[in-house]
Amino acid sequence: MPGVPAAPDLSTQPRPVYVIGAGPGGLAVAAALRARGIRAVVVEKSESVGASWRRHYDRLHLHTTRRLSALPGLAMPRRFGRWVARENVVRYLEKYAEFHELEIATGIEVTRIEPVTDSRPDGLDGPDGLDDPTSPTSPAAPGWTLHATGGRVMAARAVVVATGFNHTPFVPDWPGRDTFPGPFAHAAEYRNPAPYAGLDVLVVGVGNTGAEIAVDLAEGGAARVRLAVRTAPHILRRSTAGWPSQRTGILVRRLPVRLVDRLGAIVGKASVPDLSAYGLPRPTTGLYSRVKQGAIPIQDVGLIDAVRTGRVEPVAAVDSLDGAEVVLADGSRITPDAVIAATGYRRALEGLVGGLDVLDDRGRPRTHGAETPPDAPGLYFTGFTNPISGNLRELALDAEKIAKGIARTVGA
Repeated sequence: MPGVPAAPDLSTQPRPVYVIGAGPGGLAVAAALRARGIRAVVVEKSESVGASWRRHYDRLHLHTTRRLSALPGLAMPRRFGRWVARENVVRYLEKYAEFHELEIATGIEVTRIEPVTDSRPDGLDGPDGLDDPTSPTSPAAPGWTLHATGGRVMAARAVVVATGFNHTPFVPDWPGRDTFPGPFAHAAEYRNPAPYAGLDVLVVGVGNTGAEIAVDLAEGGAARVRLAVRTAPHILRRSTAGWPSQRTGILVRRLPVRLVDRLGAIVGKASVPDLSAYGLPRPTTGLYSRVKQGAIPIQDVGLIDAVRTGRVEPVAAVDSLDGAEVVLADGSRITPDAVIAATGYRRALEGLVGGLDVLDDRGRPRTHGAETPPDAPGLYFTGFTNPISGNLRELALDAEKIAKGIARTVGA
């Protein structure tokens, strides 16, 4: 393992680059900036790094390999195994922040970002290491002003938003949702199957999270598990003959969409059995076409076997709830004891940057990585895509690109 990198002298940089979010993306950017002698302060609303990883369900392992999931400047330990467990991802992120001696301010939420227009705080630090909102003002070079909890106002040379793809849990506004008498939770609240032992559970949503929670419930003592499916998913083996599907994703990412769709159909038919007889037909839309729409294929960690053996029963999508009954899109009604909604997340960037015209109609940044919005130079976004080549790998690559871009524009 390499030694701890020498700490650059950042004392002459009162106006740092602020990185919002202490998840993998934010930590990677901060480390890459620090390696270039640029002061970066990571601001995190929770009390620790990797907050979202701490909240994930217990069973979770990375679907990407350890070697291809490390962040810049620090490998993941071999003892973590090929598919790294959630708790080891947390340990890695803690070690990463310590190893790179990152400057992190926790318990502070940035609520709004504004471009500098005239004069702003001079960047003198308050007792918590952040800019003191009572410090005198002076003419400032072009940059950004961050407003945060506690009345804090922070002056930044540049800002990197790394608040995460899975930021705010989303549950559809199904008619009658409030009338359901049993336990009803978003997947973000799910930890393990223990509270659902002996229950009839409906999991809504067949992304990777919904699929894995359904398998976890089936293996963990739930009396019955049904999985509500709106659109038939693509399912991939996580690894075939030792070759991880992530490496295939890396190889094909730059190829034409239609070509990858055709290749994906061939591989899917060869490696994944047809589950149509069990209520889970093959998808009609190409694999890469779905990826471009934001739907990543399911990495199989037991769903195929669970469906074939009847331990997980696919059913139609949820249309509404009527008291204890759930009305499905095909008109049938079921009466589960509990419902878990694996229905995704929202980025929730509107309050932070909504007035800057940098978001598309889906609330996602128009630019990503080293590219900055034309009318908002010095504002960067990372972690708001869901690439087929692996999220952590792309976060690591983006971090280096962003740091290089900031070094070029604002200097050390």
